[in-house]
Amino acid sequence: MKGKMNLYELILSRRTIRQFKTKLVSEEILKKLVNAARLAPSAANLQPLEFMVIDGEEIRKKIFNCLKWAAYIAPRGNPDPGHEPVAYIVILVNTQIKDKGYEYDAGAAIENMILTAWEQGIGSCWLLSVDRDTIQETLRIPLNYIIDSVLALGYSNEEPLVEKMKDSIKYWKDREGRLHVPKRRLEDIIHFNKF
Repeated sequence: MKGKMNLYELILSRRTIRQFKTKLVSEEILKKLVNAARLAPSAANLQPLEFMVIDGEEIRKKIFNCLKWAAYIAPRGNPDPGHEPVAYIVILVNTQIKDKGYEYDAGAAIENMILTAWEQGIGSCWLLSVDRDTIQETLRIPLNYIIDSVLALGYSNEEPLVEKMKDSIKYWKDREGRLHVPKRRLEDIIHFNKF
């Protein structure tokens, strides 16, 4: 992220990051991300989400091995050695509070974390393709919790580009290794007053 942006500019500039610098993210910033998630909208204000922050070096390596990255371009979409995330936030659902329909809460909370991270210059990758059983066992998460997803974090070591979508939604890397992400045009998705 370059310079101070308003919220809309921040949203427009944000891209998923899969190549990270080795610079660590402070505990203060990680707490700030979880606080932003905590204050996201929650259906019926039930607040079933909890968050496990992972920033220790050894446990990060174990979690990294439980994640699948960028299916369209695997393995080129995986973080290169030395460019792995420096922190993770595991999004948990307490099923004693809510065991279905929590995905809306999770989406709102995660987007709050993603945008708050980007405002701090920290890139993120929201991962749904994760080995939940191994993560649950590794982190000793009680069985009454569901792992919704994992948010990978670190200072960005790449600058993906948005492309106008032509005939495919699949993102790709050019010869220099820069990621290109097709997005639908605004005029193709917006409808005023009638379809």
